[in-house]
Amino acid sequence: MNNGLVITLITSGIVYGTPLVLAGLGELLTERSGVLNLGLEGMMLMGAVCAFAVSQNLGGPSWLALVVALIAAIVAGTLMSLIHAFVTITLRANQVVSGLALTIFGGAVGLSSYLAGVWHLGGTPGRHRFGPIDVFGLGNLPIVGPIFFHQDVIVYLTVVLVACAAWYLHHTRIGLHLRAVGENPHAADSMGVNVTRYRYVHTLVGGALAGVGGAYFSLAITPSWTNGLTTGAGWIALGLVIFAFWRPGLLLIGGYLFGLITGLGFNLQAHGVTLPPEVFSALPYFVAIVALVLVSSVWGKRRLAAPAALAQPYAREER
Repeated sequence: MNNGLVITLITSGIVYGTPLVLAGLGELLTERSGVLNLGLEGMMLMGAVCAFAVSQNLGGPSWLALVVALIAAIVAGTLMSLIHAFVTITLRANQVVSGLALTIFGGAVGLSSYLAGVWHLGGTPGRHRFGPIDVFGLGNLPIVGPIFFHQDVIVYLTVVLVACAAWYLHHTRIGLHLRAVGENPHAADSMGVNVTRYRYVHTLVGGALAGVGGAYFSLAITPSWTNGLTTGAGWIALGLVIFAFWRPGLLLIGGYLFGLITGLGFNLQAHGVTLPPEVFSALPYFVAIVALVLVSSVWGKRRLAAPAALAQPYAREER
């Protein structure tokens, strides 16, 4: 395998892994509060369709159109997660059912496809897209240049967000309270922590990040619209959280690993390696299943378990 192919695989892994990291980071924060959100796929698709629609209808400088498009994606993801938060936190409905309902509602045969049809988005190339930037003029350096200094701004923003999330969770009082809410909401409540507020805020943040992750598909990876554009990325992001043991740093590494696997088929075919496309399409899901089985082993559960109160509704009067 030559250096050119290796660099191509790594850079494409970063690109394809970025939306997984964004959605996975949002889910990680949500789950740390004790809320399970299986609606990531629907939220990502809603973010993708809203961002693409806005970018297609805005002229002017591309940077401004892209910023407004990202805001639209954040609003779409936040509104979807607000539904989930109200149903599961306020009404204390089953979190699994609510998340699945949102995925169906916003999914490939749901609202995202309907809106794309109403807005006539199909078959039109994107007017604006996130392209790579040459950081400090170092993009042409051998090997490290294309990997570290020639990515788009969302890639760099994602790395910053992961670093901030790791610091937030483990080095701030609010992060400590968040982890307490996810582990033992009764104890957190007895210390004066508002469990409902923490769960609401972090569920909304998770939805916003899922919306941005979806927008990355329609504004960077494939600047166009097709129904089901995210192709199951929300489900991979859910598995990625477990694969990373609910740690932001491991989430970043795992996201790029799954991104590399996702882009493997395209890169190998471009270099003359021909295999049935179904093999490459199924490979990320197969690896995700294997990873989840290993992580869910007795050793994994003993060493780095999920938040103890995950998916458990909470009400003060039930203490």
